[in-house]
Amino acid sequence: MRIDRQLVVVGDRILLELEDEQETTKTGLYLPASVREKEKVTTGKVVRVGPGYPIPNPGYMDEEPWSRPKEPMKYIPLQAKEGDHAMFLREQAVEVEFEGKKYYVAPQSAVLLLVRSVLKEE
Repeated sequence: MRIDRQLVVVGDRILLELEDEQETTKTGLYLPASVREKEKVTTGKVVRVGPGYPIPNPGYMDEEPWSRPKEPMKYIPLQAKEGDHAMFLREQAVEVEFEGKKYYVAPQSAVLLLVRSVLKEE
């Protein structure tokens, strides 16, 4: 039996994989990793997104604590979608490593803009 592990992103969080960072400036100067890590804004590919912002259900207050909720939890979905490219504030993101790969987890509020590929019919 084989067990596959996967990352599950919760709430309003977005899992990002950094794009290849430039190692040189436009003039050809080499930038060490310590300088690149201090940049405030960086870009990455959206790998996974959480379900969104939870909406409280006022009906839960009237129910007994041991009873099953009548309605499932509802969420306001996030704007980011898997496959988007995001520009985000690095200092609000948390670096994580999973199965040897480095990712960043950031709240949607840290994302400044998204670039999404859209198929156009001609």
